[in-house]
Amino acid sequence: MLRHISVNLGNLLLSLSDAIDLASPDLTQHQQRTAFVVWEMGRAGGISTERLERNFMAALLHDIGAFSPEEKIGLLKCEVKNTKEHSIRGAILFNGLPWLKDSSKIVRFHHREWQDWSESIETPLVFDSQLLFLSDYLERQIRRDHYILHQNEDIISNLRSLSGSLFHPEIVNLFCEVSNREEFWLDIVSPRLFSLLLHEGPFRRIEIALTDIAQISELFRNIIDFRSRFTSTHSSGVAASAAMLTRLFGLTETEIKLMEVAGNLHDLGKLAIPNSILEKPGKLTKKEMAIMKSHTYYTYSVINTIGGLQQIAEWAAYHHEKLDGSGYPFHCTAAELNTGARIMMVADMFTALAEDRPYRKQMSKQEIVRILKQFSDRGLLDTAVVNLVLENFEELLSCMSEKQTMAREFYESQFSSTE
Repeated sequence: MLRHISVNLGNLLLSLSDAIDLASPDLTQHQQRTAFVVWEMGRAGGISTERLERNFMAALLHDIGAFSPEEKIGLLKCEVKNTKEHSIRGAILFNGLPWLKDSSKIVRFHHREWQDWSESIETPLVFDSQLLFLSDYLERQIRRDHYILHQNEDIISNLRSLSGSLFHPEIVNLFCEVSNREEFWLDIVSPRLFSLLLHEGPFRRIEIALTDIAQISELFRNIIDFRSRFTSTHSSGVAASAAMLTRLFGLTETEIKLMEVAGNLHDLGKLAIPNSILEKPGKLTKKEMAIMKSHTYYTYSVINTIGGLQQIAEWAAYHHEKLDGSGYPFHCTAAELNTGARIMMVADMFTALAEDRPYRKQMSKQEIVRILKQFSDRGLLDTAVVNLVLENFEELLSCMSEKQTMAREFYESQFSSTE
């Protein structure tokens, strides 16, 4: 029985930052590398611990407003002309979480050039935004197919040439101060950067409880779902359905809340799936389906790196498994699928059948009942959980619809105009 849950804040943020960069091997550790540079420059600049933490948090999640893999890759390659859109979306998402709110304006202005500021560099927002802008720009200049110490001098020279235009001279000088050590460059590209930031970074001693874990899971639920109007409410529906089924099953309040967190994060791995596949109006090809099958693997691999959430990793990631072992991608059998996983499997299917998809409209109650019973009768879904759906269908549908309506209204009021 799960009673007391807490996780290290640094571990949680670092792991979820990995999810943001799943879109391409060229993006791996982009958020973390940027955060490392911000952290090094902030320490060298003597800013306060509070500001250092605020800047580090902003850097670690600075691209959360770039919703699609295509947009993320475009930003990396400097092919996105309007960088304000993802910065605005990111600031809106940061504003929705109390302990991220103070970092929101840094994210909002992390592409603003120095020559476009009217305030002094002594203004904390200007200084902090410039730190993140330079760090983000620097990381995008690194060629991943070249040894870092064969390119660092050219990168330094390039950044110096931008002093007074893109970046304030003080920010460039601060960068030159920290970048004169080979160690700095080798740390940036180290495959052990996650470990370095986890054990030496600003949040290494901060533990957060279930309430805060739930809040950040809601943030990432929105990042996952708000990629398009077709997915803008799915995880909200799954989380609501899974939580209600867990309550009906008689599990504890802690387990109900954790199931809601798992529902929020169950499609985390879809951050790696191109929008062209997610929004395809017809049946996926065999190759497209092979790519889609990776999303639950990534959900598991990311959440499982967060100490204390291993059980949540299974509940979230096993939602396409089947009791006979025919599901994907782990091909778990009944003996390997506990109650939480079985609930999530049913909650995801129920929600998917009851909502609009790019290729079809939501199904009727009769159709949903028929399909769920069919899967239950064939031994693919847990009969006890399916029966709970059938016995409480209207209440479950109402709960799911209410949460999805709230998510849709927030999405349409804040983000639909930026598509």
